[in-house]
Amino acid sequence: MPHLQGLEKGRRILSVSEITGDIKIVLENTFAEAWVEGEISNFKAASSGHFYFSLKDEHAVLQAAMFSRANRDLKFKLEDGQKVVCFGKIDVYPPRGAYQLIVEKIEPKGIGAQQLAFEQLKNKLMKEGLFDAARKRELPLMPFKIGIVTSIAGAAVRDILQILKKGAPCVDIIIRPVRVQGEMAAQEIASGINDLNQLKEIDAVIISRGGGSIEDLWSFNEEIVARAIFNSRVPTISAVGHQINFTLSDLAADVFVETPSAAAKIIVDKKNALLRELDGMRYEMSGEISGSLHNLGKRIIALRHMLKSPQDRLSEKAQLLDELNSGLANNIRHILNITKEKASVVIEKLDALSPLKVLSRGYSLSTLLPGGEIIRDATGLKPGDAVSTKLEKGSFLSTVDKIIDDSLTS
Repeated sequence: MPHLQGLEKGRRILSVSEITGDIKIVLENTFAEAWVEGEISNFKAASSGHFYFSLKDEHAVLQAAMFSRANRDLKFKLEDGQKVVCFGKIDVYPPRGAYQLIVEKIEPKGIGAQQLAFEQLKNKLMKEGLFDAARKRELPLMPFKIGIVTSIAGAAVRDILQILKKGAPCVDIIIRPVRVQGEMAAQEIASGINDLNQLKEIDAVIISRGGGSIEDLWSFNEEIVARAIFNSRVPTISAVGHQINFTLSDLAADVFVETPSAAAKIIVDKKNALLRELDGMRYEMSGEISGSLHNLGKRIIALRHMLKSPQDRLSEKAQLLDELNSGLANNIRHILNITKEKASVVIEKLDALSPLKVLSRGYSLSTLLPGGEIIRDATGLKPGDAVSTKLEKGSFLSTVDKIIDDSLTS
């Protein structure tokens, strides 16, 4: 026993807490600042708001913690399997005697934090059906009162007002001023949409701002704005940025246009289409009225005719009968004249075709006696046959003496 006590006096014996504290000091001084790359695993969000997870690569695992004060403004959602780069310091957690990385900043590996946040929220809202084409509504036939959620200091609202004043002055406009970028902009935009929905006479709502960077337009990528657009009782038009910009507001709205000016032109086109339809209806109605008046006039004339005295009606019928008789006589004479002309033409044609007409040109017509058959082929005759030959003037009888076959002499 005395020997053991002598050994203890010759060496320093540390408690677990003491050596853990020493290690803590060494690690904190050695790794006061460190960038660490790895893959998130075993991610857990505590009710306190703190995040706990592991960073791993092919050969090792490092525990990590990100307290609520550091993750409060995190743009994207941490998930298992994400490749990230973390900035922080190495610390030792004495109750478990384990070292861990206290994360102050975290960035996704290979993709920007805002872009990742955009994709994560888009996928989430898409699964919930906020972007379904089937739920999108058409604008009214003619929106007579428009609500606009935008900044009154921007160029977007001036463009919209100028186009509507020139092309659709009949449209009433209510502007709900909001901030369109900055920390509280998303909350104001959502509140503006909700406020306009409380006005019963509003026909449509335009959510608008001019172009800018993704950071400038980020308020229109916030979940609160997308849900406010989705829950709007009146149709919505998203007109955020320019052609190159695209936001979640565009996906959630009933109608998406690329510029604020295009939103105003939609309303102008609606007005012009309505005017064309009204002109067509007015033209059709005018035709219907004219036709009805014409038919009514005819019926009045017929009714007036029916109300005449019997003597007047008999006189009219007698006059009509005289006119018909006169017309009938004229028609008969006309038909007879036409028939006579047609007969003369036919007679002339028949006379031209008559065999006797041919005889006047020096030809003759021979027939075989006693039957009187017309002789067309000499080979059909035989010596001794009696033949009657008719000339233009007179005729004579002859007897066949000899048959000459032209085919043998040619």
